[in-house]
Amino acid sequence: MRTIDDLLAKKTPPVVAILRGIRPQEAQDVARALIAAGVRMIEVPLNSPEAFISIAALQQNFGAEALIGAGTVLDVSSVERLAETGARLLVTPNSVPPVIARGVALGLEAMPGFLTPSEAFAAISAGAKRLKLFPAFVMGQAYIKAVREVLPRETGLWAVGGISAENAQDWIAAGAEGVAIGTGLYRPGDDPDMVYRRAADVVARLTGPRAPA
Repeated sequence: MRTIDDLLAKKTPPVVAILRGIRPQEAQDVARALIAAGVRMIEVPLNSPEAFISIAALQQNFGAEALIGAGTVLDVSSVERLAETGARLLVTPNSVPPVIARGVALGLEAMPGFLTPSEAFAAISAGAKRLKLFPAFVMGQAYIKAVREVLPRETGLWAVGGISAENAQDWIAAGAEGVAIGTGLYRPGDDPDMVYRRAADVVARLTGPRAPA
C-alpha cells in the first residue's frame, strides 16, 4: 500500500495532481501520462462527473504504483465510500473533525484543508498528520512560513491553490512539504500528451537543482 511517507522517502516528486472535472472514460489515459512523467499522487475531486467510478478504476489499475484518492470530500459517507474503492488519499477543502477522524480510523491518508491556525489545530486534534493550505495563493509564502513556526514540527504542510510549475519550488522553499496542482496539469478535455508535458515540466523543476536567486 502506497503512503505519502513511503513516496517521499523514495524521493518521489512532492506533487499531487488534481484532476478536477475528469470523466471516467479519460481518467486512465490521463493518469497513465502523469505516472509516466513521474507524478505518483493523483486526486479526483468528488465534484467531478462520476468521480467514484474514476477513482475505483484508477486504484485498480495504478494503485500499486501511485497513491490514488479523492478531493473535495465533505462528509463521512463520502469518506466511507472512498475507503471501499481501496484508494487511500483523502483530501478535503476544509477542517471538519468527524470527516478527518473517520478517514484516519479507516487508514486513509488524510490531508484536510485549513486557512487559519485554529483550523489547523482542529484538524491535527482530529488525527491529521498533513494539512493543505487552501487557497495558498491568497495568503502567500510568508504566511506558510509563519504558520509553520507554531504547528507541530512533524506536521506536513501542502500548498494548494494557485500553484504552478513556475512557483511550486518556491512554496517548498518557504516550508511546504509538497504542493498540489490542478489546472496547471489538467483541464477537462486535455489530451494525455499535453498532461504528460506539463507534468514532466513540474517534475523537472521539483527534482532539479534550484536556480540561484
